[in-house]
Amino acid sequence: MMTTDTRLAFAHPSERAAATAGPELLDRISLRDHIVEVEIGAFQAERGVTQRICFNVVVEVQPLTGPVDDDVDRILSYDRVTEAIAYELSDERLNLLETLAERVADRILLERQAMRVFVRIEKLDRGPGALGVEIARARDDAPDARASAAKVPHPELVYLSNEAIASPHLTSWLDQLDQMGRPLILCVGASDTAAPQVAHRMAQRRIDLLAIEQNAWVLASKDNRCVVVSTRTELDWAMKNGQTSVWAPSKIVLDSVDTPSAQPRDAVALAAWFAATFDATEMLVIGAELPKETSVPLRAVSVEQATL
Repeated sequence: MMTTDTRLAFAHPSERAAATAGPELLDRISLRDHIVEVEIGAFQAERGVTQRICFNVVVEVQPLTGPVDDDVDRILSYDRVTEAIAYELSDERLNLLETLAERVADRILLERQAMRVFVRIEKLDRGPGALGVEIARARDDAPDARASAAKVPHPELVYLSNEAIASPHLTSWLDQLDQMGRPLILCVGASDTAAPQVAHRMAQRRIDLLAIEQNAWVLASKDNRCVVVSTRTELDWAMKNGQTSVWAPSKIVLDSVDTPSAQPRDAVALAAWFAATFDATEMLVIGAELPKETSVPLRAVSVEQATL
């Protein structure tokens, strides 16, 4: 029995699906040995490099009623499985295979035909063998498609200079921005105190990002409504719940698939890149000079103008 269990544990997910099948007969489609090169991993050695990861996926679907009629629109296409993988890999850089597997499974289960899914993901380049994770999820475990598709309110993005952060009018500005009735995300640059300088480019980037985050906490100390957030999940929750957020950029910048060209020292340009990820129509900049080119329109006002 133990030998059988061990063999089944390492068998293709299609065999595991068959072994755990319930009384209701379901059809299965499978994707075998789908290999993609991607940057993923929690270790520093895995940053800035790609590695091969292998996907094996089985989706159990309700059998069709009536003839198939050779109609591709009546079945769950294999393309939907590979598209789910590609979408989650392009959304953001991830540290954990477990996170990737969950997101791929959830996306597949949004398909109306999908009832249960097995996702196995393995790293092929981290040692002499394949290191991986396998999960099984059923439709009842998947997020409600309607909830997933619920629209997040469009945020108001505002960049505050150090002069603006120190202004005695900060609280009244936040009051006015609150009255707009839109989720508020505040962005800042580094403080006027010079950050340490090192010769290592990647290390300097980290230092400069952390300098911005230190200043984000300075802003948060000025008004209890301001909460420092570092992930898209936190930001999505904050926007849905009316929380004023101060962006701490390190994780989102470092985990971005589309790495911003703007450097942390060009804080307004970096904030504009961030605003563009929300498809923002505009970002308000208080008390800072505008960069020459940005991916989102900027509207600048001086600290003096903002107090009028």
